[in-house]
Amino acid sequence: MADTTIEKKQRGIQSVEVGARLLQALARQRVPLGLTELAGDAQLSSAQAHTYLVSLTRLGLVKRDVLTGNYEPGPLSLRLGLMHIEQQPVYRVAAPYAAALAARIGLSVAICVAGVQGPTIVRYERSGAPLHVNLHIGTVMSLEATSTGRVFCAFCAPGQVADMAQSQARPTDSTPARGRAAKRPASAEWRKRLDEIRARGIERGIDAPSPGVSSLSVPVFDGDQRMQLALTAIGPSGAIDVEWDGAVARQLLDTSRRITEAVLPAA
Repeated sequence: MADTTIEKKQRGIQSVEVGARLLQALARQRVPLGLTELAGDAQLSSAQAHTYLVSLTRLGLVKRDVLTGNYEPGPLSLRLGLMHIEQQPVYRVAAPYAAALAARIGLSVAICVAGVQGPTIVRYERSGAPLHVNLHIGTVMSLEATSTGRVFCAFCAPGQVADMAQSQARPTDSTPARGRAAKRPASAEWRKRLDEIRARGIERGIDAPSPGVSSLSVPVFDGDQRMQLALTAIGPSGAIDVEWDGAVARQLLDTSRRITEAVLPAA
């Protein structure tokens, strides 16, 4: 009798599990999908998928683009994703450091992690003069056109970079990366640039990808020297010191080092 009770407690709701197949399909494909494509990937009929998508849309787990009709992750999915990120040890250590850094240097500071579509802002500390660019939590940065993206290209795992680059190359992406590059740099030139970033441990963008806005970005590693996130200081070009050995660069590099040290297990 006890075994039967335990079995009943462990039973789930099949309709919830079927609906989750649509979410899994979106996660696998990594781009917005039309009803037919989404239903096919989830192994459902279009009529059945539509019924589930109505409920998932009401819940905010997916949203439908009114122009294309394609479905993509909704605001609740974003909040759940951010909640997952916030539980990661490096992020939990980095968040207060980023806030303190922004206050200290008088510039906005973004924490970015590797997302499905590219480096994505998951925390944004506003400070200093307002910027004429719309940066916020959820903004995806171009891998090639931004200092943040180039830091990920230089230090992140090659397979992860390749996946993000593939996502950004898709012309059907309904949420284009901030500062999407017009064309891919020549291979030799690009490899040389990445080697220079690795040697410096920091990258900058001057008046790019937005005129009048400049940035400096550094990687943050875990105890195994794997890149976990990027710290990026952003400000008006006339107000941010972008010298490699300038005050902002030194503060960024020092903050990155302190975060990594704080994550390391005690000896």
